[in-house]
Amino acid sequence: MSNSNIVYSTDREVMELQQDQNLKNVKHSDQKVRLHLDRKGGGKIVTVVKGLTHDDETMNELAKELKKKCGTGGSYKNNEILIQGNKRDIIQKIFIDKGYDAKLSGG
Repeated sequence: MSNSNIVYSTDREVMELQQDQNLKNVKHSDQKVRLHLDRKGGGKIVTVVKGLTHDDETMNELAKELKKKCGTGGSYKNNEILIQGNKRDIIQKIFIDKGYDAKLSGG
């Protein structure tokens, strides 16, 4: 019988802590950021940023930076950043400058 160091826990705090540590260790260049266009209520166009794997605090900071640089509103929810209007080209340049693999996708 081998002595294993594997421990399993159902404690939510332990699981969330491990998930947060995993998210912080992901390099920018390893993340595949995809920029989609979507139509929301009233036919308004929204740029949707998908594929980022960061913790909520970092995602909120990125959303705030994108809103400021694009000069428009937006939000972060469901692990996606939503920016009002078709701002894919601006956002793509921002992410590429930060070292991400950012590509346009869909519409």
